[in-house]
Order: sequence, then structure tokens, then C-alpha cells
Amino acid sequence: MSRAAPPVRGDFVRWRRIATRWADNDAYGHVNNTVYYQWFDSAVNAMLIEEGLLDIASGDPIALVVGTSCNYFAPLSFPGDVDVGLAVVELGRSSVRYQLGVFRADNDLAAAAGEFVHVAVNRSERRPVPWPPQWRRLFQNSATTELEEASPKL
Repeated sequence: MSRAAPPVRGDFVRWRRIATRWADNDAYGHVNNTVYYQWFDSAVNAMLIEEGLLDIASGDPIALVVGTSCNYFAPLSFPGDVDVGLAVVELGRSSVRYQLGVFRADNDLAAAAGEFVHVAVNRSERRPVPWPPQWRRLFQNSATTELEEASPKL
């Protein structure tokens, strides 16, 4: 099985700096794999909130996570800052797939990279709904290339 090369900073459009915490390290002395998923979630949702799209208390639609993955290339540990890069790589009627990279603050190669898939649902019934136009604009502006429409299953 061949291993993909780590992404570089130029593969991402939006950025969030996050300070590691003592509690992020596991018994092996490096950031535990579950923490990377927390960083992905924080980077994506912070973008949506800062852009005025996601109201976690009462907004409609909301975005639910339906899939995640992560590949690890180099260990990270406390203390130190990490930069989480984000780019939208696929946009469907009610779904969006983000590519994310986690970088040591002083490195241009990702220590980890993953994907995160959101689906737009209405708050009350949790049924898929189309992305509103302002959400679609943000996703299109957060892509590194022109987005192709996702497959119908998304």
C-alpha cells in the first residue's frame, strides 16, 4: 500500500491557529488522534460562525457531520501552536466535503490531513435541505479550484 504525500500550505484557503494543550498529549507523548478531529470540527464550525451562517442555538439549517477521516504524517505534541488549513473540495446540493491539514506552526508540510463532510439539515426534522445561497458562496470562495458538482448521493 503506497502512502500519499502530506499536503502543503498552498493546498488550503482558510486558516485557524490553535494552541495545543497539556491534555492533548497521550501516554506516548504526542497529540492523541482524537484531538485532530476536534481541531477539524473547530476550524470548520468557527468559519461558519464567523461568516454569520451557523447559529448553533437556533439557526436553520444546521450542518451535521456525516463522515471524517485523517492520515498522520508526523507527530505533534504540547506545547506549541498548530495551524489548521481548510479548503472545500466538493459541493453537492446539501453536502460539502472539506479537506483539512494540520501543520506545526513553523512547517510547510502537514503533520496530518483529513476530510470532513457536512450535510445541511433542517433543525426540526434533521432531514437534508439544499444549502442556502450565502452558504454556497462561502463554500465556493473556500475552494482551491472551481468546484464540480458532487455525485447525487451527496
